[in-house]
Amino acid sequence: MEANKSKATGRWKLFLVVLICASPMIASYLTYFVIKPQSRTNYGELVDPRKHPMPSLGSASLDGKPTELDAYKGKWIMLQADSGDCPDSCRTKLFQQRQLRLTTGKEMDRIERVWLVTDDKPVDTVLLREFDGTRVLRADPAKLKQWLPVEQGAGIADHVYMIDPLGNLMMRFPKNPDPNRMKKDISKLLRASSIG
Repeated sequence: MEANKSKATGRWKLFLVVLICASPMIASYLTYFVIKPQSRTNYGELVDPRKHPMPSLGSASLDGKPTELDAYKGKWIMLQADSGDCPDSCRTKLFQQRQLRLTTGKEMDRIERVWLVTDDKPVDTVLLREFDGTRVLRADPAKLKQWLPVEQGAGIADHVYMIDPLGNLMMRFPKNPDPNRMKKDISKLLRASSIG
């Protein structure tokens, strides 16, 4: 009788050990097949770079010197396109880009901020001083519209885009984006990338 009790106790111990060892696998199956995790964890929309290769934009610096966007290859590019008179929405994006770059701390040198001016209107020098460090280029708006994808009902001036250090358009943030959620995406991109 003592032997039967000992065998039963041994079997329960063995069953508990097997259950403990198998529990992570059981939990992962339940999570994947029953709970179904969301497939998207990023805030910005990922863009297929094969559909949007970086074109020659015929861009130039404000003093008229031809400067293509690929001059900044090797770094992550936070890009916006807007009119030279820069309405409030444009200023908000410039401010957010500056702050987002600053929040990356020691990683901020990996990011360039670029503003593509889409018309011939003069850019306010006070604005240029306020957002010093932002690269400002004039670009052909027709070429930009062909290259930059937009949300339905939006225009290229409504978005901020991310370009990887190899020059691939990667991500588009929504109109009136949440800077905290943008920061998380940018931090993930910088952590995941060993280039730039």
